Amino acid sequence: MTLKIRLYFSDKIQSDLVSHLTKEQSHYVKDVMRLEKGGYLSVFNAQGEWNAIIENYEKEGARIKILKKVRDRDNEKNIWLAFSPIKQNPLNFIIQKGTELGVQKFIPILSERTIVKEINITRVKKIIVEASEQSNRISVPEINNLETLKNFLSKFPKNGCLLFCDINCEKNNLKNILSKKIEEPICVLIGPEGDFSETERKLIIGLKQTHSISLAKNILRAETAALSAITIVSYHLNLS
Repeated sequence: MTLKIRLYFSDKIQSDLVSHLTKEQSHYVKDVMRLEKGGYLSVFNAQGEWNAIIENYEKEGARIKILKKVRDRDNEKNIWLAFSPIKQNPLNFIIQKGTELGVQKFIPILSERTIVKEINITRVKKIIVEASEQSNRISVPEINNLETLKNFLSKFPKNGCLLFCDINCEKNNLKNILSKKIEEPICVLIGPEGDFSETERKLIIGLKQTHSISLAKNILRAETAALSAITIVSYHLNLS
């Protein structure tokens, strides 16, 4: 089976449009994938997905012609992931797998016990685009700039659902919560490696949109908790 080449195309797409891929994309299709002139690929963005053909390789990059639309944007669930930044490798894993699992927005949060206090947004965006291309999804998730927990809670949508992965919550009631009719966005909130402080925990559970949940009897690493919660949420929502 021939590997399908999918590339994110940020500009407006329409049939018969002639345009150029970026230099990085051109290098990928020409030197990595060995796609020759006349070869086919797919380009996508929030508008949908189109078939395209390589017309030529030029100084500006690979010149492509858009052929026809083959797929509209999916009706996806609005799932967010709010998390405290962690070390680069596990963070990259969260971003990549979260994208594959359908997260629509990543929200890095600074809390009292956050150890890693910077995040390379440019690198994260690149991981998001690559994961979107490889996982066959059309939408490309957003990544917010770092913000404080207090600011995040103050701006959280009034009609949203905040699923707080709380180590102090004894009852695993996630299935019951998701079985009811709840409004989107549905945001999973994961604490830092040292967990939220008691003051922060009171702020979180004091929000009327918050539902505290327990994922396991054992203590989970941040990346394990994040992806476990997203997987369960995505599974239940796709059943409804």
